[in-house]
Amino acid sequence: MTSLRTLLPRVRACRICAHALPHGPRPVIQISRSATILIAGQAPGRRVHHTGIPFNDPSGERLREWLAIDRDTFYDDRKIALLPMGFCYPGSGSGGDLPPRLECAPAWREALLANLPRLQFTIVIGQFAQAHHLPCGRRSVTDAVRAWDSFWPAQMPLPHPSPRKQLWLKKNPWFTRDVLPALRRRVKALL
Repeated sequence: MTSLRTLLPRVRACRICAHALPHGPRPVIQISRSATILIAGQAPGRRVHHTGIPFNDPSGERLREWLAIDRDTFYDDRKIALLPMGFCYPGSGSGGDLPPRLECAPAWREALLANLPRLQFTIVIGQFAQAHHLPCGRRSVTDAVRAWDSFWPAQMPLPHPSPRKQLWLKKNPWFTRDVLPALRRRVKALL
């Protein structure tokens, strides 16, 4: 196993997919060996690319609200690891941000996850992270989130916390009623 001390400078200097990134590479992750919670997301957005801070945007505000934690706790790498499927902003397309680049996960993910010996809970956000982390294959995000208790207590699938998800939240009131309270209890217990 490669140590984080050796691995992190290599990840942060990664240029594997530089040719395909319209804004250039800027890997954005947060990790420490002591983290007990992993948030596995999609890829950084434009604002995150500019600041270099994961979930430093309206999606992050909503995610912290869902978790019922403040910014200081969220950004404490000793408690929470933030590893998207793609570490760099992939650019935008006609329907929003492009999907995470495919090169990132095979190059780095397993080595980074091997450095989380205290990990007890993985929050799996969106279709790309769910396809990678959940044993259910490629079911829809809604179906995976609806079946959240089948992954419990090790994992919990969530929809992306984007402000664009207002309609999804209105159509799926069970998420706020059933899923969020369980999520908040689990996060509180681990922190």
